[in-house]
Amino acid sequence: MAHGPDIQPPPAAGLRVGLDMTSVKDIQASLDEFGERFVERLFSATEQADSAAVPALQAERLAARFAAKEAAIKAFGLSEAGVSWRELEVRCDEHGACRLHLHGQAAMLAGVREAALSLSSGRGHVIALVMD
Repeated sequence: MAHGPDIQPPPAAGLRVGLDMTSVKDIQASLDEFGERFVERLFSATEQADSAAVPALQAERLAARFAAKEAAIKAFGLSEAGVSWRELEVRCDEHGACRLHLHGQAAMLAGVREAALSLSSGRGHVIALVMD
């Protein structure tokens, strides 16, 4: 379809991508040193419950959520915005598929309330990819 001289196509949406890798050992060290204070500061009640459901996997599950939040901060350019870590929330459905949900200031600045999320783990690390 041809465009007339005064008609412009809509601007391209632009793909936003963020990637982060987190060490499970580092998250375990923070749990050991700071305990509940660390967990409460960074993770929503839902994330805390999901991570604590299998105690042997708590550090790995928290590391995955930490990596997802870092990846989102990169994807949406939020590093200097001062948003709360709890405004970035990983939710998993009954089949284990996870999505990233944004709340409050994070949602407003990013312009989205939900983003695609992929998580993978191995050899003591977790990697997260966030796309919108």
